[in-house]
Amino acid sequence: MHEPMQRESVGDRVTMQGETATQAAPVSTRLAGVLFDMDGTLFDSEKLWDVSLDELAASLGGTLSTATRKSLVGSNLYESIDLVHKDLGVDADPERSGLWLLRRTKELFAEGLPWKPGAQQLLTAVRAAGVPRALVTSTHRELTDVALGNFPDGTFDVVICGDEVTHTKPHPESYLTAASRIGVAAADCVAIEDSPRGIASAEAAGCAVVAVPSEVPIDAGPRRVVIDSLVGVTVDWLAALPGRLTAE
Repeated sequence: MHEPMQRESVGDRVTMQGETATQAAPVSTRLAGVLFDMDGTLFDSEKLWDVSLDELAASLGGTLSTATRKSLVGSNLYESIDLVHKDLGVDADPERSGLWLLRRTKELFAEGLPWKPGAQQLLTAVRAAGVPRALVTSTHRELTDVALGNFPDGTFDVVICGDEVTHTKPHPESYLTAASRIGVAAADCVAIEDSPRGIASAEAAGCAVVAVPSEVPIDAGPRRVVIDSLVGVTVDWLAALPGRLTAE
């Protein structure tokens, strides 16, 4: 059976099985890659989406419900537009609404994206360790390119955007594509996610998952460990996860 996991955060420590992320462990050769989500995982950008989505709803003559806003976390642009229109009960042009939301969110992204705690340090450590890295996001390329301006050149070996796959999260295509393009098996990778859609996508692809809830609560599961932030997480700790989360 799968070993029990617990979620516990004490200062900058993360506990799984009584072992902290700040304790060194032998680097596993099974850590073939680290696959990072973007919105809500690396950047606290869901708050910027709150602004653009609320403004879109107001332009359509309504107010977005809290339940619908939560359901949008991790969704792609046109899924979001469809849910917004349904929530407001309007028969609006999805193409026009999508372009409006894309333009407004791009303006907000260009003003600056706040990092999630520990994210920048972890990215630096994974890169320094020579572990292949991919950015796997449901956000369109046009917006992602704005966000990429916050990263040093070479931060990611591969970038997979929501408008570059046939099936977006929670379908596994994004994560399977990312792993394939860095030349590894998804089952040997760790995905770092914040949303139920993203976690479902990564798990369906076979990845071990580090879930860092942002807007929506996440429960622990057999292929994931849930932590409060990325502060203190090390490459060695990530390297132990693919074997531990699939151990019988």
